[in-house]
Amino acid sequence: MNVNLLDLKPQNNALESELREAFTRVFHSGHFILGPEVDSFEQSLAAFTGAKYALGVSSGTDAILVALMALGIGPGNEVLCPSFTFFATAGCVARVGATPVFVDSCPVCFNLDLRDAERRMTSRTKAILPVHLFGQSADMDGVLNLAWKHNLRVIEDTAQAMGATYRGKQAGTLGDFGTVSFFPTKNLGALGDAGAILTNDSELYARARMLRMHGMEPKYHHALVGGNFRLDALQAAFLSVKLPHFNGYTEARRRNAALYTERLSQLPDVRMSRPEDCCCLQPYAVDDFDRIVLPIAYPFNGHIWNQFTLRVPGFGRRDALRAHLTARGIGTEIYYPIPLHEQACFSHLGYKPEDFPWAHRLAGEVISLPIYPELPVEQIEQVCSAIAEFLKK
Repeated sequence: MNVNLLDLKPQNNALESELREAFTRVFHSGHFILGPEVDSFEQSLAAFTGAKYALGVSSGTDAILVALMALGIGPGNEVLCPSFTFFATAGCVARVGATPVFVDSCPVCFNLDLRDAERRMTSRTKAILPVHLFGQSADMDGVLNLAWKHNLRVIEDTAQAMGATYRGKQAGTLGDFGTVSFFPTKNLGALGDAGAILTNDSELYARARMLRMHGMEPKYHHALVGGNFRLDALQAAFLSVKLPHFNGYTEARRRNAALYTERLSQLPDVRMSRPEDCCCLQPYAVDDFDRIVLPIAYPFNGHIWNQFTLRVPGFGRRDALRAHLTARGIGTEIYYPIPLHEQACFSHLGYKPEDFPWAHRLAGEVISLPIYPELPVEQIEQVCSAIAEFLKK
């Protein structure tokens, strides 16, 4: 039996009647952009996250873009962000005319290395953009302390981590802005592109709200140059159907992560990541003696497991494991095979691969396994058996 990396059909099919009802309601309303459906979803999202304000936008990427624009980040400014992440994080910084200053990552939590971030500060640094990668929060105490010390604005890229918590508080609600993606593959997925911005600042909320619609307030009066970042009413209606089920989806992902951890940790040459190796806590000294390293959730974090990502140290070993799993019909993905400082579009910044040793190394070691909520237990067992077979080679 093939094991898909992700299968959206079981989750959406289970809600088919409610999704059809939402479609019919929006269809008959004749109100397809913003409007009551978006207002209602924004209120529900703010209540769920604990943010004072939630603003629906067209995508998670546009959420980052609007947040940067609302904070006045532009030419001459620098923004600290991890190199080991999805392109949108730094791409949006470049789109507003600012310069992304890349930061190395931690081999345990996969989030940005704050010691490296502070080393790369200059007088032009105006913001820091931590990414809560794979569903686990970055060290937000460290981020906020660094921001306070250097008068930086903070935008949390929460694209993969809505619902994750840091010391009891929701990721995305701790900085100036939190940005969320509802791309269909996310833990709360729309049936198309959609995103949101979270903030507790009324002035920033008002500014972002204007920017969402060409900087217009009131109608045909433009105090700012914004863009078309509006959320479709239909996507808001679909998300309103799925939001009440979010905690159930999260618990299923956590069960799947726990089962992977239980089964795989029993195999030879496999170990858990060690908290003492985390760059967020102290200098790390990771060895290469294990063939597979499992991810961990820190006890002070509520990990939502958007991805279950292994490290496979050693040149070519990750690719060999992926080929082995593919041959057995098991879907995997590499998030992300090329760190941003090595992307051609950022070559003018003059970085070398070795400037970010962990970002470069992680790109060659990581592999993500299927973990979506509806993944059958027997398929998790199938994945674990295939990995056990690989380790015997």
